[in-house]
Amino acid sequence: MAAPHTSIRLWLEGREESLSPYAAKSRLSNGRERLEEPCPTRTAFQRDRDRIIHCKAFRRLKHKTQVFIAPLGDHYVTRLTHTLEVSQIARSIARGLNLNEDLTEAIALGHDLGHTPFGHTGEEVLSEISPFGFRHNEQSLRVIDSLENGGRGLNLTSEVREGILKHSKSGVDVLGKAWGKVDTLEGQICKIADLIAYVNHDIDDALRAGIISEADIPASITAVLGRSHSERINTVICDVLDCSWAARGEGLTGDGSRPAIAMSPGVNETMNTLRVFLFERVYNSEMVEAESDRAKGTVRRLYEHFMGHEEQLPNEYAQGGEPLARRVLDHVAGMTDQYAMRRARDLGLS
Repeated sequence: MAAPHTSIRLWLEGREESLSPYAAKSRLSNGRERLEEPCPTRTAFQRDRDRIIHCKAFRRLKHKTQVFIAPLGDHYVTRLTHTLEVSQIARSIARGLNLNEDLTEAIALGHDLGHTPFGHTGEEVLSEISPFGFRHNEQSLRVIDSLENGGRGLNLTSEVREGILKHSKSGVDVLGKAWGKVDTLEGQICKIADLIAYVNHDIDDALRAGIISEADIPASITAVLGRSHSERINTVICDVLDCSWAARGEGLTGDGSRPAIAMSPGVNETMNTLRVFLFERVYNSEMVEAESDRAKGTVRRLYEHFMGHEEQLPNEYAQGGEPLARRVLDHVAGMTDQYAMRRARDLGLS
């Protein structure tokens, strides 16, 4: 007689049938690169989420910066707290639209696993000096495919992998041409949740650091989004839900085309205005630029050092069929802010 728990996954998959017809269903997943026996107690997307939470790259996010380099204050955002905020926002939207919350959560939790030390500053340096180039979304995929689990990777489903790869945004207008195409609505949700999270917590960090004051935030932004952190997030989430309501699939009699996750023109324009304000007043401020210059020098010197001292690479990067530049890139990109500064100091590079 089979153990009682062996039917749990089938029950969970059955519950997904009540989701929107546009939701991704775990039993219909395009699968994994390597075949595995299904888990008896979790759907494929739940299993992916758990693998991400338990991997080493996820733990390192707690010591990777968001805007400020290795901040000393207890309440500044780190890459880990950012990830958790993205997950919460994304799950709220997915739940409201009756889409697959498990897939949404897995993508959100894994989207920044490949981020460098010192945030986008580290990413810029590695993109300049590496012959392979560097984009953190592509590195996130490399982490889960090739670097974690002793080089065997996490073997995640294609839907989670695609959502992680395509979460990144370029340009200013997140819903314009640079928005890109994600096959699942859950992946689209994570892309927009990433924006909602970072523009809001970066305002809070800038206020905390004294770079801006409440009075500096343009009235055109507060009039639409609200004045507080919670008001801004609530405004945008509700707007996304209203503009994406067709994704629930209730009583549609249209042409049968799949809906998309969207914002209203007014909120979208305001969010773009807020991003521009953050770049002008925060990301490009003298305080952040001074920290960024020091961080860039640290990343560059670490990369150049290991390119000339292969024997000093950790064991997991010291051998294998990969080119040296690829292994050095993986090692430096995986460092936390604190480890990068400590390693540079120990090697006499700082």
